[in-house]
Amino acid sequence: MEPSASPGLLMRAHSGATYRFDPGALCLELLTTGGPGEFRRYETLHAPEDLAAWAERSRLTPTPVLEVSEDDVAHARRLRDALFRVTTALAEGAGATPADLDTLNEAAAHPPLVPAVGPDGGRRWARGSHGAGLLSTVARDAVDLLTGPFAHRVRVCASDNCFLIYVDTSRPGRRRWCSMEHCGNLHKVRTLRARRAADERDG
Repeated sequence: MEPSASPGLLMRAHSGATYRFDPGALCLELLTTGGPGEFRRYETLHAPEDLAAWAERSRLTPTPVLEVSEDDVAHARRLRDALFRVTTALAEGAGATPADLDTLNEAAAHPPLVPAVGPDGGRRWARGSHGAGLLSTVARDAVDLLTGPFAHRVRVCASDNCFLIYVDTSRPGRRRWCSMEHCGNLHKVRTLRARRAADERDG
């Protein structure tokens, strides 16, 4: 009943093309719903059903049946924005603010989603799961990430115009892009075009 391995979230680029983005952690999946400051324009958490829909897309397996309130949505945005700043600071080698860490720790202090055994013997979430439990589960995942062995591998996509945050869990630790399918491929195309242009000038 813990977050499972994920094939990634389905993302849509400005061009309309879709691609898979696996940030490597449940808490980082929440950052795809918007963010503070200039990232507010990407906001997708407007109503309880939006937070429930995000939970369905996330790596939580199976999808929890949630009771979500308007307050839960506001708290989700607050947690997400704090986590966005904390992980961005970490990726840049800077320290997190006490206020953002307090927000993260307060969310983690609530009871998380609770696993249970269903009548069919399968795994599920306990009845009565609610938004605060979902956010606690996300916040505890963030605590594990930030205090764990991969904390130094939290990174921002190397593309100039992409700000997606991920944790590089690959063995060599050389991941640079949010997705090789998207930003990695665009970089290859730009590099190839620049090389060809240089060859034409030199020729």
